[in-house]
Amino acid sequence: DVQLQASGGGLVRPGGSLRLSCTASGFTFDDYAIAWFRQAPGKEREGVSCISSSRRYTYYPDSVKGRFTISRDDAKNTVYLQMNSLKPEDTAVYYCAADATGHGSSNSRQYPYWGQGTLVTVSS
Repeated sequence: DVQLQASGGGLVRPGGSLRLSCTASGFTFDDYAIAWFRQAPGKEREGVSCISSSRRYTYYPDSVKGRFTISRDDAKNTVYLQMNSLKPEDTAVYYCAADATGHGSSNSRQYPYWGQGTLVTVSS
């Protein structure tokens, strides 16, 4: 049974940092690409990062480039999203997702497995 558990969200002031974790079980984690998406109220879901199974490919949209860093620890079946210099517009529910092709993509349709989401609120 594939399961993804996202954690690490919370309330942070603008300019602050958070580290999100996505811990997986029920599949061969090393073979999968993992991505983070976010959705703010009234907005479309947006891909914020992904990492391929090989770690050779990572993706960041311009909105987070230079501020967010994705990494993976296959020994712990966990992917991290380090978020620095947070802005109010980063406020959203953040979801992690897994893709068995291993390639990594910003297209949410490529990810059949999703975690439950963790809320990030950036506010003073």
